[in-house]
Amino acid sequence: MDAIVKKISAVAKSTVLEPVTPDRPSREEAEEAVRTLIAWAGDDPSRQGLTDTPKRVVNAFLEFFSGYDEDPADALSRTFDEVGGYDDIVMLRDIDVHSHCEHHMIPFIGRAHVAYYPTDRIVGISKLARVVEIFARRLQTQETMTAQIAETIDMALRPRGVAVMIEAVHQCMSLRGVQKPNVATITTQFTGLFKDNAAAQQKFMLLARGDR
Repeated sequence: MDAIVKKISAVAKSTVLEPVTPDRPSREEAEEAVRTLIAWAGDDPSRQGLTDTPKRVVNAFLEFFSGYDEDPADALSRTFDEVGGYDDIVMLRDIDVHSHCEHHMIPFIGRAHVAYYPTDRIVGISKLARVVEIFARRLQTQETMTAQIAETIDMALRPRGVAVMIEAVHQCMSLRGVQKPNVATITTQFTGLFKDNAAAQQKFMLLARGDR
């Protein structure tokens, strides 16, 4: 199991899933960058209402992008071998997703649906939601994040198949550019049984849609 965790960690840090990042600037440098942006936008960063804004923005960024400080492999490192003969789909539906587009650093908000067919081990269901959260709290494209979640679960659990679907509204499309609000972007990623078996994939899609 330790070998699997190490392999997932290596993949999560590779250029495929996450670009190599340079050493972080200091907090003081980050706050100064915010002051520069405020001035560039046309306001006075020393104005009373804006004097604490750089500090607030940096604090917000620490929360928005906390996923860079977490390893999704850790969330899936504890598994359970006693499945009681259960071999059907395990699914979490309607996991809230709040992430930021890497192109404009503007939020995209929606829901994720995650499922797998277990083999000889399962994981606590909250850990699946945790994997989604870790990847969401990074600069992302929805397509990349969907693939990252599926690949991480597949590598950790070695299930018969993984399915991930994300539905999200991108504020970079709603608030700027074409300015078309409430347009949902849908991405899916399937492995194993979900990819090779149309009935399994259809079952996932029906459960994801529910009674909606």
